[in-house]
Amino acid sequence: MEEKQTNAPLWRPSAERIAASNLTVFMGRVERDWGVRLATYDQLYAWSTAELEKFWTLVWDDCGVIAETRGEVVLADGEKMPGARFFPEARLNYAENLLRRRDEADAIVFWGEDKVKRRLSFRGLHEQVSRLAQALAEAGVEPGDRVAGFMPNMPETVIATLATNAIGGVWSSCSPDFGVQGVLDRFGQIEPKVLFCPDGYFYNGKRIDSLARVREFTAALPSLRKIVVVPYLTASPDISGLDRAMTYADFIAPFSAGEIPFLRQAFDAPLYIMYSSGTTGKPKCIVHGQGGTLLQHMKEHRLLCDEKRDDRVFYFTTCGWMMWNWLISALACEATLLLYDGSPFYPDGNVLFDYMDAEKGTLFGTSAKYIDALKNARLAPKATHDLSSIRTITSTGSPLVPEGFDYIYEHVKADVCLSSIAGGTDIIACFVGGNPIGPVWRGEIQKRCLGMAVEVYDDQGRPVRGEKGELVCTRPFPSMPVGFWDDPDGSRYRAAYFETYPNVWRHGDYVALTEHEGIVIYGRSDATLNPGGVRIGTAEIYRQVEQLDEVEEAIVIGQDWQGDVRVVLFVRLRAGLVLDDALITRIKARIRAGCTPRHVPAKVIQVADIPRTKSGKIVELAVRDVVHRRPVKNKEALANPEALHHYENLAELAT
Repeated sequence: MEEKQTNAPLWRPSAERIAASNLTVFMGRVERDWGVRLATYDQLYAWSTAELEKFWTLVWDDCGVIAETRGEVVLADGEKMPGARFFPEARLNYAENLLRRRDEADAIVFWGEDKVKRRLSFRGLHEQVSRLAQALAEAGVEPGDRVAGFMPNMPETVIATLATNAIGGVWSSCSPDFGVQGVLDRFGQIEPKVLFCPDGYFYNGKRIDSLARVREFTAALPSLRKIVVVPYLTASPDISGLDRAMTYADFIAPFSAGEIPFLRQAFDAPLYIMYSSGTTGKPKCIVHGQGGTLLQHMKEHRLLCDEKRDDRVFYFTTCGWMMWNWLISALACEATLLLYDGSPFYPDGNVLFDYMDAEKGTLFGTSAKYIDALKNARLAPKATHDLSSIRTITSTGSPLVPEGFDYIYEHVKADVCLSSIAGGTDIIACFVGGNPIGPVWRGEIQKRCLGMAVEVYDDQGRPVRGEKGELVCTRPFPSMPVGFWDDPDGSRYRAAYFETYPNVWRHGDYVALTEHEGIVIYGRSDATLNPGGVRIGTAEIYRQVEQLDEVEEAIVIGQDWQGDVRVVLFVRLRAGLVLDDALITRIKARIRAGCTPRHVPAKVIQVADIPRTKSGKIVELAVRDVVHRRPVKNKEALANPEALHHYENLAELAT
């Protein structure tokens, strides 16, 4: 396949769009408040990372953060990573900032596949949070106590999160498709006092009961005082035999809506506990503070996604992925949340675009794998839907290949800011992302995010440009974790991010800075291949092989072989196809032509399925462990752990 020309951007914003953007207004505030004239995003980025205290002060003011006090100190111990503390004297409440609007406009619109449609106003959201916060306090939830959600992406999940934070509790959630051990690996570590769960959920048109699993895992959670069951499949779920349980309606029935006495806490007071999604052991419990989460999310929503009051924001996500936490922070911009729960291909691949048209969505957020699935299904939403309301499309979860960029502009919408973004659960935010006032270049994430001192380091720890290396952050940022749960001396936290480069955050992505000051991600650095000692990013191979019509998706690993490493490629083909010598030859030729001879796999093997996490990321390390007959320690992190069996004891890998 001939490569497209890349000497021109795929999209440029209009002059009117640039002038009306929140970023342009923000740059005007920099000049007004600090006397610095900035004309471009790159100039603003350089200023934001050189002047951290001035930048984050201005973000606070620009976003209108509601707080008892901001304090005089912006950054304490700013030379320490970890150890730096932003706004150490501040007192604020995350939920108070998300519930600032109280009118009858939509705060939340919810579609549960084609089975349930609901909407809730800003006033109604405030009233529901008020009642639930009182109920949680009555149930004994105190500041610092954990409240857990085994929940679909539905309004009650947002309400429970905000009610928990309003009284100082700490929220943690996973989606109801998790198995019993996966839930216990997470909630068993943090000992929640209250659990929210549904009676079940819908997926691909099917009704899936979840209470049987709830009965099983709650029996092993002695810390629970109350289980609150949210009706979803039926108005009156049967909760008999579920100890300590009551329905959501009964839980809040004694309480009337009123003003919420938000507990304003320290900037670093715990807000969320998130979980690493790896398969190398029990998931790490990552504690995020409320001030850092709020500031980062408001910066990203307002400045990097250009969200405004009355915008309507959608992200296809479950409550087990950090993008759900990111999504709900759009409420702080006084925007509407468009929630969807279920399969994005039920009853067909048009459902999410039907939703965007019906609700006039302005931001459409999804994963690179979803975009690839649309392309493989040969859908063309641009021809079947209006989509005029959408200004921004965001993509994350894995690298968006250049052909994915082509697909969006050719078959979804031509006039749209396509923001490939990347960061992670570790920081509950982004290191690199969108720039609504600048061009989109094929295959590139637009920019490094404001206030994030991102560099690319080579193997010797030197900053490089135009070369592949480790994504690092050399200066502190507000959403660095408060720490890991049950890590009193911080040793596990330091080992996770700061051992390789002292005083520098090493994120674990293998990337390059481009001539446009953009970023290309080549995969996770711990999954890079090293044949002959040359580092190869897995995404480089996926980009080539997945352009072949026969290949649905692929996964590649390095196999230890005869004192070196050889590249092994597994492919899942279209239904009914069988891998033969001719196709293997074409696959290898495609990789050789699009990459280098070093990238060409020594083995190409057909498999029936490819394992992935519940947030859709393929898991090279788990496959590598299976191939090398090492145990996979956290199979519960996988959406389809049975897929690992396809990689066991393969005769093709013995020669």
